[in-house]
Amino acid sequence: MTVTSLWTVAAVIVLIGCAATAPPQTSYPDPGQIRQLLPADAILLGEQHDAPDHQRIHRFVVETLAAERTLAALALEMASQGQSTEMLGPDADEDLVRAALQWNSGPWSWTVYGPVVMAAVRAGVPVVGANLPAARLRETMADPVFDMLLPGPALKAQQQRIRLGHCNLLPESQVAPMARIQIARDISMAQTVVKAALPGKTVLLLAGSSHVDRTLGIAQHLPPGFNAKTVLLHAEQVPDAAKNRAEFDQFWPAKPAPPVDYCADFSARRGKPASVPSPEKMP
Repeated sequence: MTVTSLWTVAAVIVLIGCAATAPPQTSYPDPGQIRQLLPADAILLGEQHDAPDHQRIHRFVVETLAAERTLAALALEMASQGQSTEMLGPDADEDLVRAALQWNSGPWSWTVYGPVVMAAVRAGVPVVGANLPAARLRETMADPVFDMLLPGPALKAQQQRIRLGHCNLLPESQVAPMARIQIARDISMAQTVVKAALPGKTVLLLAGSSHVDRTLGIAQHLPPGFNAKTVLLHAEQVPDAAKNRAEFDQFWPAKPAPPVDYCADFSARRGKPASVPSPEKMP
């Protein structure tokens, strides 16, 4: 499998894992909800990648934190670790910003994410890539060390998400290698957030909801004492009992993406029947 095809599969997993069909809810959090998360070294904001309302919320949060001068940096799953706008001024044009981040418009549309990136740049806030670089994918898949970096139950849960994210069509021999990529991406994002942190300010990380899950994702790889708050942008009304779960500190309602049967598309690409769970039932 080529690096390009790995990124394609990863994009499909992300969309499937985050798809939803619930009715629309309130589009923006109250600024007070944001302040309730502070002080924090980082806020990890989990999104559904193909839900435009989620990206509008991103911009609102960036502008709110920047206006209060508490935003240390904007970190992105959508750009690779090591890329940064730090050397650019607030008047940099979009072409310069995309070049600085080495933006890949294949999996990540600039039309979708450009507004939130530019909101940070215009506010004088550095934007940094946080994702695992594509050049490291192949070596990561083959490295069993990543199998030992989560507690046993969390590792099994991560692998199960990989199965569901591939519509139960992935050969079992590929489950562990693909889970290693997910874990390595979480580690990369954790490292980036820690490096970008500043005393008295907050790093905002934008990533898919699975990465932000405190029990499985980025938070598992942060150093002791690092104060990270997790938020899930959720398409459904969250029951009060669920709000006490360990995965997230807050749940913010948001409009879901239009319903798409990603499993049918994924199955068609592989030439197999689409007898798999519907996307809205996946994690």
